[in-house]
Amino acid sequence: MQNRMMITGAGSGLGREIALRWAREGWRLALADVREAGLAETLQLVRAAGGDGFTRLCDVRDYSQLTALAQACEEQFGGVDVIVNNAGVASGGFFGELSLEDWDWQIAINLMGVVKGCKAFLPLLERSKGKIVNIASMAALMQGPAMSNYNVAKAGVVALSESLLAELRAQEVGVHVVCPSFFQTNLLDSFRGPTPAMKAQVGKLLESSPISAADIADYIYRQIAAGEFMILPHEQGRMAWALKRQNPQALYDEMALMAERMRAKAAQG
Repeated sequence: MQNRMMITGAGSGLGREIALRWAREGWRLALADVREAGLAETLQLVRAAGGDGFTRLCDVRDYSQLTALAQACEEQFGGVDVIVNNAGVASGGFFGELSLEDWDWQIAINLMGVVKGCKAFLPLLERSKGKIVNIASMAALMQGPAMSNYNVAKAGVVALSESLLAELRAQEVGVHVVCPSFFQTNLLDSFRGPTPAMKAQVGKLLESSPISAADIADYIYRQIAAGEFMILPHEQGRMAWALKRQNPQALYDEMALMAERMRAKAAQG
C-alpha cells in the first residue's frame, strides 16, 4: 500500500496543507524545512489529523541534505511513494533592478532545489513506482512583469517536470506539476526584492486571493488521483492559460500594459 510521502517546505503554507491533506488519509510523512519551529507544529497537526511521520531540517540548496533525507525515509519508512518538491521563495523587481545575486538565490532554491530533490529521491521512487509532485507557479506559464527571476526558475520547474514525464514513464514513475496563482500564504516572509513597494503590491495580490492553501492542497489531492499532469488549482489561472495557448500575443500585450502601470505606480512612490 502506497502511503509514504516526503514534502519540502513543510513547515508552513502550502507544504503544511499538503501534509495535512494526506495525513487525513493516514499517510506517513517525512516533513522537511529550513525552520525547526514550523516543522514541529506541522508534525503536531499531522498527528492530530490522523497521520504520522518525522521532521528533518533540510536546505534544498544542499544536495547532501536531500540525500540524507532520502536515507532517513529509507530507514524510517522502508522507502517513499510520493515526493513533493514544494520549498520555494518569492522575489520581485524589474529586470534592470535585480542583481545577479538575486538571480543566483532564486535559481538555487526554486529551480535547482527541485532538480536536487528529484535526483536524490529517484532511486527510491523507481523502486516503489512512486510519484514526483513539483510545485511550480502560474508565473511559469504567464511570465508577469517585475518578477523575471521567479518566472524563469518556475518555468524551469515546468520544463523539468515535462522532461521527467517523458523519461520516467517506462519506469512507471508518475510526474505532476502544480501551477498555483497567488493564494493566501506566508510566502512573503521570504520575499526578496529591491523595493518595499513591490513587496506591498505582491502582498495585496496574496490577500485578495479567494482560495486558501488548504483548498489548493485538496485540489492537488484530487487531480493526482485523476492522473492529471498539469495541475492548475485556480479557475482564473486555467482561463489565462487557455487564453495564452489560443492567443499568446494578447497576453503579451496585457503583460506589457501591466508593466507600464507598475512602473507608473512605483514612480509615484
